[in-house]
Amino acid sequence: MNFNSTSVMRVVISLIASISLVSCAGPERPAPLVVLNSQHYPEAEKKLTNYTVKAGDTLYAIAWYTGNDYRDIAKWNSLSEPYNIYPGQSLNLQSSERVLKKLRTVNNTTGQTSKHKPKMSIDQKDSQAYCNCESDVNNTKGVVSKPKINGFPQRVEKWIWPAQGRIELSNSNGQTTQTGVDIYSNQGSEVVAAASGKVVYAGNALRGYGNLIIIKHTESFLSAYAHSDRILVSEREWVSAGQEIAKMGDTGTTKVKLHFEIRYRGKAVEPMKYLPNKQ
Repeated sequence: MNFNSTSVMRVVISLIASISLVSCAGPERPAPLVVLNSQHYPEAEKKLTNYTVKAGDTLYAIAWYTGNDYRDIAKWNSLSEPYNIYPGQSLNLQSSERVLKKLRTVNNTTGQTSKHKPKMSIDQKDSQAYCNCESDVNNTKGVVSKPKINGFPQRVEKWIWPAQGRIELSNSNGQTTQTGVDIYSNQGSEVVAAASGKVVYAGNALRGYGNLIIIKHTESFLSAYAHSDRILVSEREWVSAGQEIAKMGDTGTTKVKLHFEIRYRGKAVEPMKYLPNKQ
């Protein structure tokens, strides 16, 4: 094709005009941020660093609704079993400089040795507990790839339904949004992990939840599985998405069901924004 000088000039002017429009529009209308996975992120909130104990609180409950592992809170506040706390007490919800200073003091007073290796922590599992790893979510044998010591993954790669049965959405604490889902089925039906993660609680110390399992998936996301008949996993155990973790039951309630919640930084969120659509 042949272009005369007038045609070329028109093309150049058109390109310059297009570039100018994009440059002018940029500050006023920034391009939307697109997250390339199905995970919904609630509005960003500042994570709590301290909590003041109220009457009736337990360490387990505080850990649950602040999005923490109760053992971490105990460690950060130098608490030992049976984790006695009192109203008005201020608890650190992150590792404080005081705790770090204490650990450094202990390390410095143990003396230096030239060739002997330092003693390892009693809990060897915790050296791998905070990992940046990719689990095989389709692994039917429940085997998780070996974790790396870099903290939890930044996001949940995939959510799946934790049980099969009749579904009812539920509210917690009188909130208007749906903050949980109840799944009704037969006694002993299978309950599976909705995503890969670490079991941070397995017991019945939280009133109203019966036999409860809490799994930590990232630094911000937890999931809970309440009213189980039998718990099949242990605290500090790593599980993969789809791995059986419990048998459905009616502990702490009047009907056989699984009450399932997803929590972001301790606050219950709408589970249907995370779970896949039912076919």
